[in-house]
Amino acid sequence: MPLVFVSGALLGGVVERLRESFDVVQDDEGVASEAFARAAGDVEAVLSLVTDRIDGALLARAPRLRIVANVAVGYDNVDVAACAARGIHVTNTPDVLTEATADVAFGLLLAAARRIAEGDRLVRNGGFERWSPTFMLGAAVHGATLGIVGMGRIGRAVARRARGFGMHVLYTQRSRLPEPLERALGCTYVASLDELLAWADAVSIHCPLNADTRHLFDAERLGRMKRGAVLVNTARGPIVDEAALAHALEHGPLFAAGLDVYEDEPRVHPALLARENVVLAPHVGSAEPATRAAMARVAAENVLRVLAGEAPLTPVR
Repeated sequence: MPLVFVSGALLGGVVERLRESFDVVQDDEGVASEAFARAAGDVEAVLSLVTDRIDGALLARAPRLRIVANVAVGYDNVDVAACAARGIHVTNTPDVLTEATADVAFGLLLAAARRIAEGDRLVRNGGFERWSPTFMLGAAVHGATLGIVGMGRIGRAVARRARGFGMHVLYTQRSRLPEPLERALGCTYVASLDELLAWADAVSIHCPLNADTRHLFDAERLGRMKRGAVLVNTARGPIVDEAALAHALEHGPLFAAGLDVYEDEPRVHPALLARENVVLAPHVGSAEPATRAAMARVAAENVLRVLAGEAPLTPVR
């Protein structure tokens, strides 16, 4: 039977399903494990996680590999060009995690703007001594202007949530959405990121990580943000220069930030750890049982299809 390698523990009963048709090797350490090293020469499919680096060197060790099924929407951990050159399919898991991730993005916006996480720490540490009109003042969310960088599935889901808060939504990306969709979302297209930053009270990042977006938010761009703005990132950590972000949080113009992803996960820049005005979540955008199970099932379905000689369900293009 074909050999399938599975990185980590997956929900949804997918490992049991795969074992009905294939030999399965599973290891929580992923493709860096000894288990993968021993099996690499025979592996025909890999269910990879965002923590797995699938590059040319790994592909050279796996000459029989036919598909990399990434259990994520983003696939910056996979060298797609190297896979394509070897005729290896690459798939991801779109759609199924959209709403869960949008919930976390909006939760981070609320928590950062209204200082909820900071207030929680204050109460737990005995710092809440009395209420006063000037105590723990935060930034407004309702009625504010939200800038969305990347209006894909998750960006659109965030825009729908923003309407419930009476927010004016701006967005920017390479191509403009169809006008009927803009009307339905209540959003306005802005041609340049810098123009969006000049107007937005809060900015939520939802673009993919690639050569163009790595450190898209560097010191210069963070410095162009509106004074008192809030930055939220649930996309990929390296889109934001963490050292520059810490400086912008300390010296301005940013009021606060909410992060679910980091440049060098699980490491977080020490200067961010020292800041009270940043909310730090441990990459939990899709961390709902039903969502994680659905992601695993989509990845498994892609493996089943490709190893049966069929086209994958969600190919990366």
